[in-house]
Amino acid sequence: MKITSTTFGQLHDGSSAELFTLSNDTVTIKITNYGAIITAIDMPNKNGSIENVVCGFDKLETYISEEYLGSYPYFGAIIGRFGNRIAKGHLEIEGKNYEMAINNGPNHLHGGLVGFDRKLFTAEIIENDNEVGVKLSYLSPDGEENYPGNLKVTCIYTLNEDSELGIQYYAETDKTTVVNLTNHTYFNLSAQKENILNHELELSATKMTEMIEQIPTGKIKPVVGTAYDFSSPRKLGAAGLEMGYDDNFVLDNQDGELELAGCLSEAKSGRKVEVYTTQPGMQVYTGYWNPELLIDGQKKFGSYSGIALETQHYPDSVNQPKFPTTLLKPGEKYDQKTVYKFITE
Repeated sequence: MKITSTTFGQLHDGSSAELFTLSNDTVTIKITNYGAIITAIDMPNKNGSIENVVCGFDKLETYISEEYLGSYPYFGAIIGRFGNRIAKGHLEIEGKNYEMAINNGPNHLHGGLVGFDRKLFTAEIIENDNEVGVKLSYLSPDGEENYPGNLKVTCIYTLNEDSELGIQYYAETDKTTVVNLTNHTYFNLSAQKENILNHELELSATKMTEMIEQIPTGKIKPVVGTAYDFSSPRKLGAAGLEMGYDDNFVLDNQDGELELAGCLSEAKSGRKVEVYTTQPGMQVYTGYWNPELLIDGQKKFGSYSGIALETQHYPDSVNQPKFPTTLLKPGEKYDQKTVYKFITE
């Protein structure tokens, strides 16, 4: 196993972003400290052909371009302070009301106008006998995007010999706040030869949050026998949903143990990704709104170009007292982990 670093590019304010390359004998993963973004995951197919299986770019300038940010799909980034939606941007913490940016229809999405996905993290390389990785840190100041508290955030990416990409999240605050961190990598195991509608997904979830216009009603409903039943492997396009999936599945992981949550596979390539998490939920988004972009003269991506498997707490948890809490108080430590294991059959 090895890790190398190089300069990825320069941001508009003149600061420099780095690109870290983590590799073992099978998988190579590239991560930048801008937005803690996973830019590429190279893995073999069943014939030994090594290709990138996530949506991302080779250049920092593409990530900060107006074209990309104009229809922003958050490719590969860490999402925070609060992943997913907060209804009408309304947040109440210990009796005090906070009105957040409205940036997704009538709601607040993924931490606001400039979330963690567009912040430059401090980076520290990790190398030991069992794994290589990078520790990324960011201090979100009190009042950033109107969230209370100085929030110290750490995201640790590691790769081991078993081709497991670990993502460990920590956070601490000096004032009661809300935290819901996730990673927004989009997988396409065909390496963009096809869209993801023929990929098969299997989930441990037997329930999901009932939603109206992307906001939970507070009810948890069973998925058995519906278009949302992934209790056995099912093609993502099988149900014929007009805009695919953008839904929160309940993982029943109330104890916070690292458990198998699901598996994504693609038959032609023989590739699959197993997902393990300590989180209680997973937002499955099949990328209907992903933009088609012109990159180096070639059209790339577009609808269903990738699927995001976002392990997290439920959407709008801050306004649903029966949901697992996303409150973080001084003296407490936010501690969550997700592992993506890459397998070629």
